[in-house]
Amino acid sequence: MTNNIENDDNDTKINLGSFDVRHMTTAQLGALGVSVIAYVKPVIVNGTTGFAIHAADGTPMAVAGDRATAMAAIVQHEMLPLSVH
Repeated sequence: MTNNIENDDNDTKINLGSFDVRHMTTAQLGALGVSVIAYVKPVIVNGTTGFAIHAADGTPMAVAGDRATAMAAIVQHEMLPLSVH
């Protein structure tokens, strides 16, 4: 078993055996939770307030009409929701 986290999109690898969270690169941070963490932030779309859902690496995934729906959608897709203020 290897202690690596890999992100297939950009081949970023993190070796957890020598991993130090204090010295993470932006690519490593994005790869760390890209398939399990999504964040929600308020946005305005066509003059209406909505809640954008983004993958951990910042990739936009969806917009929901309210925060509860956005959080529920993330959980439904077996991801961990986080809020961005």
